Amino acid sequence: METTMGTQAEYSDAHHDEYLRRARAVCEQVGRVILGKNRSVRLLMLAMLAGGHVLIEDVPGVGKTSLAVALSRATSLSYNRIQFTPDVMPSDVVGFTMYQQDTHSFLYKPGMVMCNVLLADEINRTSSKTQSSLLEAMEEYRVSVDGTSHELPRPFFVMATQNPLGFIGTMPLPEAQLDRFILKLRLGYPSIADEVRIIADRRTSEPVDAVEPVASGEDILAMQKIVQSIHISEELLTYIVQLVAETRGDDKIELGASPRASLALMKLSQAHAFLSGRDFATVDDIIEVFLPAMRHRIHLKPKCRVEQLTEDDVLTQAFQRVKPPIR
Repeated sequence: METTMGTQAEYSDAHHDEYLRRARAVCEQVGRVILGKNRSVRLLMLAMLAGGHVLIEDVPGVGKTSLAVALSRATSLSYNRIQFTPDVMPSDVVGFTMYQQDTHSFLYKPGMVMCNVLLADEINRTSSKTQSSLLEAMEEYRVSVDGTSHELPRPFFVMATQNPLGFIGTMPLPEAQLDRFILKLRLGYPSIADEVRIIADRRTSEPVDAVEPVASGEDILAMQKIVQSIHISEELLTYIVQLVAETRGDDKIELGASPRASLALMKLSQAHAFLSGRDFATVDDIIEVFLPAMRHRIHLKPKCRVEQLTEDDVLTQAFQRVKPPIR
């Protein structure tokens, strides 16, 4: 889909409205495939608009792959899927150089990471070395192979999945990599009514095949720049930092969130404001993204397991202790 602005993203009401329409159209297209999960689809779009990456933790069969494919098609972005297993090597992810006999030179062979949307399926089933090969790509949008850096296509968006059960043969993600994901999603099972619709829609065809491209890569880059221009007051920035700092002194939390969590909350709040049709962020924007942005950034103390407290439970308690600015 062609964009009338190319890669220009100077803020104006007219341009804002058009890009807002396209962003919402992407959510609508993806929502037709992932039924009953409008909030998850919205959060996924927020992550892309904020220039971040998403970790999806859920059981098999709830639509994680369909979600990635639908998003790539709705945004006209290139898509790769890599199934992580113990024998996947870093070179499979980032690529490698091969000696060319005819030219007596080395040629870079791109890995699966050279795309716009990368689905890293069951990322916790591969080695730590292979997991870490994604770090540079996620943070710096480039990969280094044999001392040479290769820029990734832009936009670049990673959707990683992992199963919350079946820990045999898994390698937990290190904190450094977990922190690179701007939010963590849980899709959950569909309702009975939605599941009936899901199987009915798939009797003769796949709904993902009907997804229409309603935006382009240039559109997404322009939207990301508009999101960066969304106003967020000093009071809200202070509130964000106070929320994150509250996790560091909590007696239920062994490891609190880092300043990267504050940055993620700010960016996601700006993206939520944009998708809500505003050019300024509010307390409500922060409330909407707080748990998804924070739940993977803390480590609970063992006593929480005894008390049957989850990360969301403890974060909600911490959230309630911090007084928000006047709305």
